[in-house]
Amino acid sequence: MTTESTIHLEHVSKWYGQVIGVNDISCQVGTGITALLGPNGAGKSTIIKLITGQLKPTTGLMRVVGLVPFANHEVYHHLGYCPEIEQLYDEMTGREFVRFMGALSGANGQKLKERTDEVITIVGMDHAADRKIGGYSKGMRQRVKLGQAIFHNPKVIILDEPFNGLDPIGRREMTNVLNSFAEKGHAVIVSSHILYEVEQMTDSILLMNRGRLLAQGKVHQIRSLIDKHPHSITIRTPDVRRMAKCLTDYPFIISLNIDPKEIDKLQVQTASPDEFYNTFPQLVLENNFVVSSFHSPDNNLESVFNYLVND
Repeated sequence: MTTESTIHLEHVSKWYGQVIGVNDISCQVGTGITALLGPNGAGKSTIIKLITGQLKPTTGLMRVVGLVPFANHEVYHHLGYCPEIEQLYDEMTGREFVRFMGALSGANGQKLKERTDEVITIVGMDHAADRKIGGYSKGMRQRVKLGQAIFHNPKVIILDEPFNGLDPIGRREMTNVLNSFAEKGHAVIVSSHILYEVEQMTDSILLMNRGRLLAQGKVHQIRSLIDKHPHSITIRTPDVRRMAKCLTDYPFIISLNIDPKEIDKLQVQTASPDEFYNTFPQLVLENNFVVSSFHSPDNNLESVFNYLVND
């Protein structure tokens, strides 16, 4: 376990009788935002329950801030959890709920009141904090759940599908709150299926499928290792044929395609995206090409997710 790692799993497996929840997972998570991704049944929920101490691993070594999480109350001083399920007290107001959960964490007196008000503001619930939770929208419930999770300023924050029910503005505000925590040196793990929202938040991922960890790291680094899937790049230029002719000289180019219906569009496939990206700007300058757009549908989280999960 490195000094930078906040969460450490070493050959961790969890079995439910004959069913494997997670199988031989080894990884380390440090500060910043990490996205926990995978299709239904991938093992994301099991990992979350292991980290939060709700489950004990069948085999393997597990530590959260250096502590064994299962049945260890000390871990909860350093851990905030925002579950996907909603078991809130509908008869309470949002402020009462956050204050109640804060009291359970050990706060009292003036400190409890001040921190409650501070957290309500952080999660953007000042306008509805004194209304009963029973009348809240799903997005408002998400904010209140986040409030109780961050009340005690934990080192590790776990959020399971935190964007559910939030409108675009709410999602952006939620992202801003989580980014703020990450910048202050907290470890934030977000489990979500909304890939484009995750991509705007972080490029650090843990990708799971069928109980196994398929990949960990930065999206671009992981994509560059998927050699059997050529990297596609779309370029728009009025001088498309001359550009295609120049690109044929490079050994890392697999194919070039000009769309007869879109004569300014050149589709490039390369086996070495880093070489292409390093070479292309110089090629443009030396040949005085005009490039109106340049993008890769493979340079995003969704393509990495699909390539790894569907292989």
